Amino acid sequence: MVDIAQPLPQRNASLRPVAGVVLGLTAIGALLHLLEPGRIAAAQNFLLVFSSLLIEAVPFVLLGALVSAVIEVFVPVTVFEKLAGLPRPLQLPASALAGMAFPVCECGSVPVARRLASKGLAPSAAITFMLAAPILNPIVIASTVIAYRGRESLWAMVLGRSALGLVAAVAVGWVIGSRSSGEMLRVRRGDAVAHDHEHGSRSAAFFGHLSSDFVFMGRYLVLGAAVAAALQTFVPQTVIGSVAGAPVVSLLAMMGLAFLLSLCSESDAFVAASFVQFGVGAQLAFLVFGPMVDTKLGFLYSATFSKGFFRVVVVTVAAVTLVGALWIEVLVG
Repeated sequence: MVDIAQPLPQRNASLRPVAGVVLGLTAIGALLHLLEPGRIAAAQNFLLVFSSLLIEAVPFVLLGALVSAVIEVFVPVTVFEKLAGLPRPLQLPASALAGMAFPVCECGSVPVARRLASKGLAPSAAITFMLAAPILNPIVIASTVIAYRGRESLWAMVLGRSALGLVAAVAVGWVIGSRSSGEMLRVRRGDAVAHDHEHGSRSAAFFGHLSSDFVFMGRYLVLGAAVAAALQTFVPQTVIGSVAGAPVVSLLAMMGLAFLLSLCSESDAFVAASFVQFGVGAQLAFLVFGPMVDTKLGFLYSATFSKGFFRVVVVTVAAVTLVGALWIEVLVG
């Protein structure tokens, strides 16, 4: 979560990538109009794909920010701590399924997981919740249904994403095993994830978290939509077709794209659904791998957990995603 007390210049800085994309698109459109009028059709197609992705996805980003702010400000951490009272074999699947009741995005789930582990919940259970919540939460499930509505692959995408996300999250928790909080968490001065609302009203804290989360997630959506539109418009279809037609390479390519785009899980289904050249398995790989492993999460994981944790997540999630997506593609195909 982004602290509402952060300085105004830092908040303005978070808008710079969005402003850069908008200005860049404007400049490219003007140059094409002046220098190469024949490419206007391509530019129009780009803007059509870009704007349609934004129009469909923005409401889910806003809803995700809203729920995340409610949880951060109004839900006490003791609600999560009840998981610690469960028998150890049940803690991992219960922690994963808790994401359906406490929907947070991938960025918001990291500080929540740190807080739970520091309060006594087994780190393996806290990390399982952290990885599962961005995929199993009802907002993400609803956005996936909307993105794939009308397609034969609808339920394969929705159920496959949920099942693979659950398995991958539990697998990482199992690999973490019985490591203690001291072994998993980096030592910091104070508690960076604890927010003090005593000196201000809860409503002010709520709207502060809502605005900062929406801006934080929205900028990645804008960048991701721009990249997806550019790939669909300007990259030759023969190149995309050659990659999409390779059984394993297509999955790895979509996983790599998810890592680079760093989309919010509330909106990534709309981007994945735009890659119609790729099969069900490749699109599933994009939707499962991205919310657990991407560029921004790499920095968050490195700052929150001990050395080597990011490597464990990458290897485990990649293996589960690759194998699971291949099997689902075989069964659906």
